Amino acid sequence: MQRVCFQLQVAPDRIEEYTRRHAAVWPDMLAALEATGWHNYSLFLRADGLLIGYFETDSLAAAQAGMAATEVNARWQAEMGEFFVDLDGAPDAGFVQLTEVFHLEDQLDSLQP
Repeated sequence: MQRVCFQLQVAPDRIEEYTRRHAAVWPDMLAALEATGWHNYSLFLRADGLLIGYFETDSLAAAQAGMAATEVNARWQAEMGEFFVDLDGAPDAGFVQLTEVFHLEDQLDSLQP
């Protein structure tokens, strides 16, 4: 399972609305994420708009391609794009992917004989 962590910047004047929209994501969007391999997906938002996302998937490329093929994702991305600053493309493809430098379970597993 691939662990993916990413960063985006929500416009400070849009934080309240961004948070409200994520309190009740469309059921068909939730179903599409699950069906296309986005698991254990969480978003974390700092007071200044720094957004950190995390999810697990078998393949980032396949998960993104799967969502790109859905009608609901096209609608969601069109609505969500206006919330971000310095975004190159749609939010689900234009994010900055962060490099994992530590994972507890991986290191613990490496200690096992």
